[in-house]
Amino acid sequence: MAVTEPIGAVGRGAAGFLARIGRSAAFAGRAVGAAVTPPFFPGQLARQAVEIGYFSLPVVALTALFTGMVLALQSHTGFARMNAEGAVATIVAISITRELAPVLAGLMVAGRVGAAMAAELGTMRVTEQIDALRTLSVDPFRYLIAPRVLAATAMLPLLVLVGDIIGLWGGFLVGVYDLGFGSGSFVTQMWDALERMDVISGLVKAAVFGFLVAVLGCFHGYHAAGGAQGVGTATMNAVVSASILILLANYLLTQVLFS
Repeated sequence: MAVTEPIGAVGRGAAGFLARIGRSAAFAGRAVGAAVTPPFFPGQLARQAVEIGYFSLPVVALTALFTGMVLALQSHTGFARMNAEGAVATIVAISITRELAPVLAGLMVAGRVGAAMAAELGTMRVTEQIDALRTLSVDPFRYLIAPRVLAATAMLPLLVLVGDIIGLWGGFLVGVYDLGFGSGSFVTQMWDALERMDVISGLVKAAVFGFLVAVLGCFHGYHAAGGAQGVGTATMNAVVSASILILLANYLLTQVLFS
């Protein structure tokens, strides 16, 4: 009995993990169904779009700016060992648009928006406000979940597009005013290095990341239980699970888009 007990614990843990994945997938499918079928709540959608897009802009912009600046410095230091300093502009342009802007923006939004969604919905759950919506014949999925999923999926690509511009500008500032590159040649190298697919791939990733952040934030908040402690646990799980899935999805999407 003592020998098989650890194996049983591992099995129960694995079964619970798979069950949670299944519930999350079913929740995502139900959220998508609610998002594409009436009735719609445009007021809720607009409010979530402002909350996710506009109010996340400062943190995404600052993250992109300093990422571009640090990337220019680090790539120059590395390429100087191979006498290839001229590739700095190319690396900054491709790295920002393909990887760093979408991934870092997704992680920042997961920490800010995913946590807020889980906390808000978790509070509504433990205070029985979600149950009250049902008594008023309002579908919580259409009123609470669908607007958040749609807004996050639409707003994150716009945030990443702004992040691309600001990140490239940060790399340009360091390249020209710190590393001594000519402004015209630096801009020309970045422009020549970029291809349409570089930008499009980053925006596709951003849309997927936004969907994941919203679904997981809503899922953990919607199923919160146990009062204030349960809301805190749901918030933590929303951020951690969204961050892990963003990194996993980034790898899978990179394989698909650039294989």
